[in-house]
Amino acid sequence: MEFISALSLWLIPLIIGGILIYGTLKRVPTYESFVEGGKDGIQIAFSIIPYLVGMLVAITVFRASGALEYFMGLIEPILRFVGVPAEIVPLAIIRPISGTAALGMTSDLIATYGPDSFIGRLASTLQGSTDTTFYVLTVYFGAVGIKKMGDALKVGLLADLVGIIASIVIVTLLFAS
Repeated sequence: MEFISALSLWLIPLIIGGILIYGTLKRVPTYESFVEGGKDGIQIAFSIIPYLVGMLVAITVFRASGALEYFMGLIEPILRFVGVPAEIVPLAIIRPISGTAALGMTSDLIATYGPDSFIGRLASTLQGSTDTTFYVLTVYFGAVGIKKMGDALKVGLLADLVGIIASIVIVTLLFAS
């Protein structure tokens, strides 16, 4: 166990050192390449700011307008019929949009219901089984200039839906009393 702890402390510095040594042996200007990559990173960061602002405004409008609560009221009878706790639905809706908002919701659910409760376990599993689809598309596709993202959006949201359903089924099978 001590070997693994020592290895984990030194692994990243060893990898970086190995890359630098390899680059030097291949006569690659390693420092200049690093600086050039840093410049590119800053340019990409500035180019995605408008996409991030747009996404954050959309999230704020969605939550502040009451649309989330209205939607919850509409589907609550269906959720009760299939045995899905209504408390988890806002997390399932927000997760594809914002990882930070979803993490906050997960933390609130765990603080309210406890980490070993059905809702706490379901929230944790759902958090790990889905992705921030809109964020990924907005930031990464926007950074490289891809404008047509319809198919990627459909596949990403389908994967999120499968993750949500799988989370509900597996947590229900394993932990429902």
